[in-house]
Amino acid sequence: MTYTTIQYEQRDHTVCITLDRPERLNAISEEMVRELREAYSTVENDESVWTLIMTGNGRALCVGADMSKASTDEEWGPGIDTQGEPLLSSFRQWDAPQEATPPYLQMTKPVICAVNGMAAGAGLDLVTTADIVIASETATFFDPHVSIGLTSGREVVRLARVLPVNIAMRMALMGKQDRLGAQRAYDLGLVSEVVPEGALRARAWEIAEAVNKNAPLAVRGTRLAIRKGLSLPVYEAELLAESYRLRVAQTDDALEGPRAFFEKREPRWRVR
Repeated sequence: MTYTTIQYEQRDHTVCITLDRPERLNAISEEMVRELREAYSTVENDESVWTLIMTGNGRALCVGADMSKASTDEEWGPGIDTQGEPLLSSFRQWDAPQEATPPYLQMTKPVICAVNGMAAGAGLDLVTTADIVIASETATFFDPHVSIGLTSGREVVRLARVLPVNIAMRMALMGKQDRLGAQRAYDLGLVSEVVPEGALRARAWEIAEAVNKNAPLAVRGTRLAIRKGLSLPVYEAELLAESYRLRVAQTDDALEGPRAFFEKREPRWRVR
């Protein structure tokens, strides 16, 4: 696969997608959106891939939409990015814009986000929708929408689901005037680990390898139970989680795990 705005690397059962427009702080272009959509589809549909890492090259993870487009594209302001399609001719245009975000509510495979620098605007989506987030000591987080005359939409809604509401509100209303550093983000639970700048990617691969030691279908069922359950009342969320547990219990791997435990050996997952 050949891409111009991202890098796609697979090691064993893990793929790392790296946003690769460092000269633009990995701002999201139409081409990047198209390439990411293709890459995410490949990850989800490739049976050899169990876990996805998202990160960026240069000084930023992603600073949101490419502002060079905002200054010339009349459709950008209302937030309807047609990408060459007739207006409102596809479900994508009716749905909340996803831009660089993995289809986290439709995909099964876990996502690790390694925040290498600035995460701003739509770049925050990569943080708030990831399943495990780690950050470099140099990472910063902010939402500049109101500072450039725009309402913060889905970005701040997602942010308010993973941060205390008053912190998310402060970030949203202060715009680029307020930035969270890596340690503050860790203290607030936005990230689960802060590592030295030079060790970020290696640590992300280590975490992915640790996740991949577990039964892949059990990991996916557990992830889906949490993700889907977050939008449901507790009782319905419990029933949904149990339905995923029962499905996975019928797989070969559900037999292999206990068998390997009693035989004192590493399990051989077949993802079946």
